[in-house]
Amino acid sequence: MTYLILFLEFLKIGAFTFGGGYAMIPFIQETVLRHEWLTNQELIDFIAVSESTPGAFAVNISTYVGSQVGSAENGLLGGVLGALCATAGVVLPAFLIIIIIAKIYDKFKESKLVKGAMFGLKSTVVGLIAAAVISIAFEVFFANGFTTAVFVTSTFWFSLVVFAVMLFLLLYKKISPIIIIALSAVAGIIAGYTGII
Repeated sequence: MTYLILFLEFLKIGAFTFGGGYAMIPFIQETVLRHEWLTNQELIDFIAVSESTPGAFAVNISTYVGSQVGSAENGLLGGVLGALCATAGVVLPAFLIIIIIAKIYDKFKESKLVKGAMFGLKSTVVGLIAAAVISIAFEVFFANGFTTAVFVTSTFWFSLVVFAVMLFLLLYKKISPIIIIALSAVAGIIAGYTGII
């Protein structure tokens, strides 16, 4: 039954999320927390890992959640089956939708209805991504409630400096995102070992 629930929940996420992995975060967060498959902190940690590893975000996170849930019930084999069910669920809608769109898009791309729907979806995707950013930022920086004490912690200032430096390197120096990810990881490791954070 657990595997069917995993498949159906991730099928729903895959079917109703437009805009890719970032737009899926609020849906994944709500589903995972509702079923108590992971804690919010575990989910946030894995979102960071998913973004730093090769592959599509939705596939990475669904595979991880499925493997965690399945292995908690039935060990290694359950983890593999859970990963397969969750991944199949999240990928299947996009696969089917792309096949259908590839067949009919040329006929309807100039339709005012289709153009209006695409315009509305763009706005929604921006809102979903913003909701994910705000939710994760609050969990990372304000896990114990919103207080001004957060702004004087070394973790906050270190994170802010790393963010600013990486944003500068990405936007103005056109450094590859792969190098940005590697530099961020190195900065975090150094900060962890030196006690900055």
